[in-house]
Amino acid sequence: MLRYTLMRLGIFAGCLVVVWGLVYSGLAPRGLGDSNGMWIILLALLISAPISFVVLRKERDRASVGIVQRVDRMKANLDANRSQEDVADDTARAQGQTS
Repeated sequence: MLRYTLMRLGIFAGCLVVVWGLVYSGLAPRGLGDSNGMWIILLALLISAPISFVVLRKERDRASVGIVQRVDRMKANLDANRSQEDVADDTARAQGQTS
């Protein structure tokens, strides 16, 4: 997951540099007044999102498999804890009834 996040940030940073260069060279429109920085960031986000979606498909699938495995392990641990609690509760109740 960390690898995917770093790759996504790298694509965004690359797009940010390219958009910044285009805006300051006059090839892309500038923002209004003091909004130029926000304009550059929004354009970079808009451009980097579809690029990341296409380029990082395999990495995203790999990350999702890792997340699914982690969730399955957590569910198994919860079920194991639940069954241990049930056994302990049943034992306590059984001892309380016999006394």
